[in-house]
Amino acid sequence: MPTPTIEKLLALQDRDQKRLSLEAQLRAGPRDIAAAEQKIAEEKTAIETARGELQELEVKKKAIEHEIAATEDRLAKYKSQQLLVRKNDEYQALGTEIAHVQAEIGAAEEEELKVMYAIDETKEKFTAAEAELKRSIAGHEARIRLLRERETGLRSELQAAQESVAAARGPLDEPTLLLYDRLAAKPGLPAVVPIHDGKCGGCHLKISSNVDSETRKIDKLVTCDQCTRIVYWEA
Repeated sequence: MPTPTIEKLLALQDRDQKRLSLEAQLRAGPRDIAAAEQKIAEEKTAIETARGELQELEVKKKAIEHEIAATEDRLAKYKSQQLLVRKNDEYQALGTEIAHVQAEIGAAEEEELKVMYAIDETKEKFTAAEAELKRSIAGHEARIRLLRERETGLRSELQAAQESVAAARGPLDEPTLLLYDRLAAKPGLPAVVPIHDGKCGGCHLKISSNVDSETRKIDKLVTCDQCTRIVYWEA
C-alpha cells in the first residue's frame, strides 16, 4: 500500500501530468493555426492560378480576333484593288494574295474556335474548382476560429492546473520535492511508479532485494536502482 508521502507524490504527479498535457496542447495550437493558414494561402493561390489561366485564354482570344479583323481589312483592300486593275498578271497576283489572306483567316478562325472551346472547358473546371476551394478555405477558417477559442479555454484550464499543482506541492517537504522535480524533469514520466512482480513500473527491470526491502518500510522514499524512479509497493 502506498505510504502517505507516496500518496501525496502520486497526487502531485497526476496534476503535473495534466498541466504538462495542457502546456503541450497550447504549444501545438499556434502550429495548427499556422498550418491552417498555410493551407488557406495555398488554396487562394490555386484559385488565382486557375483564374490566371482563364484570363490568358481570354487575352489570346482577343488577340486572334484582332488578327482576324486586321487580316479581313487586308482582304478587303486586295479585293478592291483587284477590281481596279486592268492587266491580267496584276489581277492574278492579287488573286494569289487574296487566296493567301483567306487561308490566313481560315487558320486564325480555326485557332479561335480551339481557344473558345478551351475557354468553355476551363471556365467549367474553374467554377467547380473555385467552389470546392472556397468550401475548403471556409473549413480552414472555421478551424482557426475553433483553435483560437480552444486556446482561450486551455489557458484558463492551465491556470487552474498550475494552481492545483502548487496546492499539491504544499504538503511535501523540500528534499522530497527536489527529488521529484529532478526525476520529473527527465524524459519518460511518470517519476513515481509501482512495483509489479518484483519489477520497476517505469523501466520494467527487476529491482534489487535491497530496494525491495526498503520499499516495505514505513513512509520511506526509495528509488529504482536501474532508472532511479521513485518506486513503491501497491496493495
